[in-house]
Amino acid sequence: MSKAEIGLIGLGTMGAALALNIADNGFDIAVWNRTTARTQDFHKNAGDLADHITATETLQDLVDAIAKPRAIILMVPAGQPVDDQIDALRPLLDDDDMIIDAGNANFHDTNRRARDAGDKPFLGIGVSGGEEGARFGPSIMGGGKRAHWDRVAHILNAIAAKHEGEACATWMGEEGAGHFVKAVHNGIEYADMQMIAEVYGIMRDGLAMDDASIADTFSGWDNGPLKSYLIEISGKVAGATDPKTGKPMLEVIVDAAGQKGTGRWTVIEAQHLAAPIPAIEAAVVARNLSSQRDARAAGEDLFGTAPHRLPHDILSTDTLERALIAGKILCYTQGFDMIAKASNAFGWALPLPDIAKVWRAGCIIRSAMLDDMATALAEDADRTLMFAPKFANMLKANHDALRRVVAQAALHGLAVPALSSGLAYFDAMRTARGTANMIQGQRDFFGAHGFDRVDGGTGQHGPWGN
Repeated sequence: MSKAEIGLIGLGTMGAALALNIADNGFDIAVWNRTTARTQDFHKNAGDLADHITATETLQDLVDAIAKPRAIILMVPAGQPVDDQIDALRPLLDDDDMIIDAGNANFHDTNRRARDAGDKPFLGIGVSGGEEGARFGPSIMGGGKRAHWDRVAHILNAIAAKHEGEACATWMGEEGAGHFVKAVHNGIEYADMQMIAEVYGIMRDGLAMDDASIADTFSGWDNGPLKSYLIEISGKVAGATDPKTGKPMLEVIVDAAGQKGTGRWTVIEAQHLAAPIPAIEAAVVARNLSSQRDARAAGEDLFGTAPHRLPHDILSTDTLERALIAGKILCYTQGFDMIAKASNAFGWALPLPDIAKVWRAGCIIRSAMLDDMATALAEDADRTLMFAPKFANMLKANHDALRRVVAQAALHGLAVPALSSGLAYFDAMRTARGTANMIQGQRDFFGAHGFDRVDGGTGQHGPWGN
């Protein structure tokens, strides 16, 4: 076998799937895992693709198996393991060999690693799509020097998901730009999932719908404006049966959601950027609350169960669909506005239309709306997405449904934090004169911070001391 065109370290779920994807697209790849037995099992089970895969037992073997100039993908857990792997690998490489971190890294870590690499090639790329995406075509968000991206772009474009023949992979900007965009993707993912879960809760507890009816409702929505991967799988999850008990699958799943931290990173960074993303923040808080099962049970014992059941015909599934449409637009608006803020703050010139295009296939938040979002952002990347004519009209047509859903949920004790936060954001964004004048008055009263006057003058003070 000739030398491999690329290498990969880390044969966990995502790493193994990505390696098979690379081999499946005709590229010879050398692989290494800290546990040699895993490497051997991976190669043995690769079937017809094994001819494109070189299994190695040591890092030196891996390096020797790759054609120069080398490129090696890291698929190891985020944090210190990435630094440890780089430290072990760099002494074995030539100065023009490239390391590609394709894990879920915090973009600040990627910034640091890119600077530490100096002139030695380094990329940090966000990969979204889960195991299936990694195997058959993920969405890929690249960060680092453009010349380094271009060196391996033929491989990354080949293995990426395709939307109407266009690869869902692109270069985002310098250093940690790719991992930053992936983090915001995950933040939007959190909010999208939470809003779907909230609507599921209204159907289950408020409308007393059984899981089969809920599954049919989601499946119907997947044929309309909400068509997306998350709506599609929500219908499948709701319609599944537990093979052990015969009960609907959702009845036997504990209501405590896990998380790997990327949504939390997004929320933390949004605060540093002064970027308002309330729906995403609410979704992260909801996941944290979901883990407090004992406290929630104690709260129900103390305060009683909320009424939950809605009066007959007060909300329809059509109203719920329209509320989700509005919530989705507001959630994506917040995500793209945060990316725009980061682009200015970090000097990345992040390509908003291209980001929307990259998310059209392969990734978890892929959605029919992203085509129109890409078009709207291409028309005016400086305009907030919800003000684009297409989405402004959709909000005008659907925000009343969001308001009705949030109001009835609040009246009947159904928690809808992401939908509520989305509605509050919408109302704030269409109020020319809000209430921050009171806050400015308070700040001046207790701290003499000063304020601006509507009739002119900055650094003014009120008559509080008189």
